[in-house]
Amino acid sequence: MRCSTSWTLLSLAACLFGACLFGACLCVATARAEDSPYVVFITGDEEYRSEESMPMLARILKRNYDFRVFVAYSLNEQGFIDPNNRWSISGIEELEHADLMVLFTRFRDLPDSQFHYFLDYVRSGRPIVGFRTATHAFKFDKNTKYKEWGWHGEKIAQLLGQNWITHHGHFDDGEAPLTKVTLVDEARDHPILRGVEPFFAYSWLYHVEGGGDRLRGDARPLLMGQALKSTHANGGNTERYPLMNPVAWTKTYQTDQNAVGRVFFATTAHPYDFRTEAMRRVAVHGILWALGMEDRIPPGGARVDPVVPYAPNNSGTNGAHKSNQRPDAL
Repeated sequence: MRCSTSWTLLSLAACLFGACLFGACLCVATARAEDSPYVVFITGDEEYRSEESMPMLARILKRNYDFRVFVAYSLNEQGFIDPNNRWSISGIEELEHADLMVLFTRFRDLPDSQFHYFLDYVRSGRPIVGFRTATHAFKFDKNTKYKEWGWHGEKIAQLLGQNWITHHGHFDDGEAPLTKVTLVDEARDHPILRGVEPFFAYSWLYHVEGGGDRLRGDARPLLMGQALKSTHANGGNTERYPLMNPVAWTKTYQTDQNAVGRVFFATTAHPYDFRTEAMRRVAVHGILWALGMEDRIPPGGARVDPVVPYAPNNSGTNGAHKSNQRPDAL
């Protein structure tokens, strides 16, 4: 059974309860359904093993909250998961029925027949959670009209908070953490941070703010990252690219019909980061918050132990993903 959700009524309800931004009451579209929310994960990155980390999160949501979940993948002609296939995401049509889209893609160049599901979802004002390379989710070399529309850069920045700028360097990928993650003092009471302790991430720090760059819209940083190694520091360029940057934030986006959707984003999403309880907790809490279900986050944090053993391949391109893997039944 699909969710029968009225986004107009939900937005009105949000206004009646006084959801206010910038001093003006705006209608916030959060997911409320007759049955469990339907969360659709859109994967497809050839570097960070989203095809492994996102199913792990999906299983946690299904076990803990009885959510309905679906993971869309890039596949090859034999039906095996192949994140190097930039030109197709099988199952993206499930966005038509989704209460939440979780986006973890990199440089996808989708045809009209697939990309319109993403556009329709965004136009609806439904909530979004994004990870790492979703700042550069698309790169339209074939379907150039979407490049002209701005989906290479500024459209994604306005939607998620930032687009791709640079990072502080790979170094010994997967050998040791490269970013120290701490909580933003002013945000410690935010429900996403319940039970979250500082941690070390294998992700090299993304630059999203500072040196003339800034997060878009009403983005509110929750976690800060400090680069432990940095090509920019080695080059004496830390004024332009500071060693401290936000690694997780919340924001909202507004549609042409004035619906407002919640967004949670995290740039720490190396496959090894999700071996850390704190990162899994941040991700699960971000999903609950985006759905308007922060009341389901316990004071000490959600249970986030993996349902099945999580042993991802390291990040990397050129065939670093597991071969001959078919999509799992969740």
